[in-house]
Amino acid sequence: MPEADAAASPALAAALAALTPWPEDGSRADGPVAVDATDRLLLDEAAALLAGAGPQDVAVIGDRFGALSLGALALGAGRVRLHTDAVTAERAVLANQAASPAPDAVGGLRVLDHLGPALAQGARVVLLQLPRSLSELQEVAELVAREGADGVTLLAGGRVKHMTHAMNDVLGACFAHVRATLARGKSRVLVASGPLPQARSAPPSYPVTARLRDAELLAAARLPADGAVTVVAHGGVFAGATLDLGTRALLRTAGQWPAAADAVDLGCGTGLLAAVLALRDGGARVVATDRSAAATTSAHATAQANGVGERVAVLRDDAGAGLADASADLVVCNPPFHDRAALSTDAAHRMFATAARVLRPGGELWCVYNSALRHRGALERTIGPTTQAARDPRFTVTRTVRR
Repeated sequence: MPEADAAASPALAAALAALTPWPEDGSRADGPVAVDATDRLLLDEAAALLAGAGPQDVAVIGDRFGALSLGALALGAGRVRLHTDAVTAERAVLANQAASPAPDAVGGLRVLDHLGPALAQGARVVLLQLPRSLSELQEVAELVAREGADGVTLLAGGRVKHMTHAMNDVLGACFAHVRATLARGKSRVLVASGPLPQARSAPPSYPVTARLRDAELLAAARLPADGAVTVVAHGGVFAGATLDLGTRALLRTAGQWPAAADAVDLGCGTGLLAAVLALRDGGARVVATDRSAAATTSAHATAQANGVGERVAVLRDDAGAGLADASADLVVCNPPFHDRAALSTDAAHRMFATAARVLRPGGELWCVYNSALRHRGALERTIGPTTQAARDPRFTVTRTVRR
């Protein structure tokens, strides 16, 4: 279907017009938009393929509010399999599906909570919002090439300013044909087809497993000098199979952390801190929580790899919203300071509110953050008395006691 036909589709126009940037209603001038230029360009480029798609032919990865998945259904896809990493995005898509003015038209959506074979198996069309991380793109490309149909086409869209030639190289390692569309609305689509035989038969590169022997990790986990902490990382998780600098700074203060029967790793990433908490206090019960499916899948595997899987519960949730009130003696947190490409402290402030709710009176939050952000005031107001435990030009570590 040519671009003009897709743009003129009444069903697509109605589906996109009904979307909101849930949980917002779209009325805030500086707020998120439910349908952006990349969504529209991806749907236009894929329209002809979607119109002829069968019931199991279409997969969508990285939808934000439902434009790609519900738009694909409006363009004729019989069914759509969807995975989006952030649980907040997943809930937004489902909220927009439930609010659709044409529920029968969007009923063919199946949501999968992790990036695995069931998502891409036999797919002929895959729509992807390009991730910023090349490792995440590699994991997706390998999955589609390995599990998709012989004639699968992967359409990956993004903002031009965030796209690099290295993305073409990643796709080219898995597909025989990779081309870029013309840019429109400051967006562009990379179209990959013809899965390479070696990509179809090769074992997946992710998750990656590493045994880390950093002194900070060993000391915090109370392991001997010849010990190691194992980390397992999927492509989309922050810092991969390494110890990031912020977590390293936080671990240097571990000797001051209180003993805890119940602890929380809030924004757990690969789950390294959760594993450390379980290793250092042999009887501790630990909850590792993150909004990212790549993170929680990695954290579960990290706990298992360190022999503490039975004491580390992993929860995929938005800023730990599902944690019980007054359920923890200790919370550790290395909050993000970006939301996609934008500098944002919203996630950190929601994590502080969660810590205030889940800590028992006298419980402690140990937090590391970029020194330029100056979170101490927010920690004082939200949780309780806050002192600086460590600081360097890049990171600050604070101890906050629940009132």
